[in-house]
Amino acid sequence: PIAILSGPSFAAEVAGDLPTALTLASEDETLAKVLMETLNSRFFRIYRSRDVIGAQIGGAVKNVLAIACGIIEGRKLGKNAKSALITRGLAEITRLGIAKGAHAETFYGLSGLGDLTLTCNAMQSRNFSLGVALGQGEKLEHIISERISITEGIYTASSIVSLAQRLNVDLPICSAVNGVLNHSNDIDTSINALLMRPLKAENS
Repeated sequence: PIAILSGPSFAAEVAGDLPTALTLASEDETLAKVLMETLNSRFFRIYRSRDVIGAQIGGAVKNVLAIACGIIEGRKLGKNAKSALITRGLAEITRLGIAKGAHAETFYGLSGLGDLTLTCNAMQSRNFSLGVALGQGEKLEHIISERISITEGIYTASSIVSLAQRLNVDLPICSAVNGVLNHSNDIDTSINALLMRPLKAENS
């Protein structure tokens, strides 16, 4: 039996009994009920979902997008750019998730938009802080060598892009981040390529 617990949750805040709400995704009604009753507390609120795929896609892709937001922060490109990237990044998560069989509404909940906005806006996020360092001109190898924790987005980026290619899903932001992380692409050139993409309808 599989259950996925995902959503906006810095571990230090959970440990400090600061209010946190998460998604518990499981197709097994009995398992979900037991886990919800066991894990739920005054400060740790659990919401139920049946979308196991969606909860996992949201939790994985947001790490790559957080690196992108960190790069924007490090390059001092402004709040407008970060807000646009989060919004368009959510569209990428949704496209990939739907192609894998997830439900679109999942990505507007805690394991989608909730997790994305937290991870893309705080230095507590390992992925966001790595992006900031990259944006400020530090080398990836140097950043990794100084860390004792894993920055998931580095390793997830190539898997996400590979999955998207197999499913014929367009993920321009994730692909740009993968290019910077795993193919030594220049950051400014990658940003310019995103800004020069053909114009299109917002919901396409």
